[in-house]
Amino acid sequence: MTVTIEVVEDPAGAAAAMMLSAALGGGNIVLAGGSTPKAANSHFVDAVRAVGLDLGQTTFWLGDERCVGPDDDRSNFKMIKQSLLDPLADNVPAAMHRIKGELGPEQGADDYEALLREAGPPQFDLLLLGIGPDGHTASLFPDQESLSERERLVVGVREAGLEPFVSRVTLTLPALTASKQIAVLAEGESKANAIAAAFGPDAKPQPHVPSSLLAPDAKELIVLVDRAAAARLADIT
Repeated sequence: MTVTIEVVEDPAGAAAAMMLSAALGGGNIVLAGGSTPKAANSHFVDAVRAVGLDLGQTTFWLGDERCVGPDDDRSNFKMIKQSLLDPLADNVPAAMHRIKGELGPEQGADDYEALLREAGPPQFDLLLLGIGPDGHTASLFPDQESLSERERLVVGVREAGLEPFVSRVTLTLPALTASKQIAVLAEGESKANAIAAAFGPDAKPQPHVPSSLLAPDAKELIVLVDRAAAARLADIT
């Protein structure tokens, strides 16, 4: 497939617009951890309020989680609760399915896998992802065994490749690429090399850059970057 790269002033704001479009259709939206997805959540809250959207038909999921309790500062769910769910406390979504990281990597993965299988599994309408400076996405880290998983939707990751160095639970590549639409968000010069390695004109799918493995099987992949993150993409900047 062709990767669409959009260089925008505010990747988080552009992602929030995609979230709003998916929510207007009562969709299944997969949320991500990280600073740019957090900002996207805040923009989404403002947009929902502005248009008066009822989230009662929208279901939220998590793409990955750290193996900590939901009140731990390292928890992706805690960030999502503070930036999206709490500000919209009077506008309850159909569901917010969190990964129970406190169960540990294996049991947490089994629990979330069962939840997804029970749900269909659903075809996600929109999947938000960040990208690390090492090219990882969700909790799929360079050269790890999790990248070769093709049967399961969810796996436990005992050793994180980047801080915080705690075990994780993550959706697998088949679960990620089954989404109707994937948006990868990146801001800042620290992400420029990873963006180029994963999505640039010379990028090739390789396990050393996990994000590069999305493109071959994704249905629609949009990379939202600011100019600093796009700095190594000479052909479009």
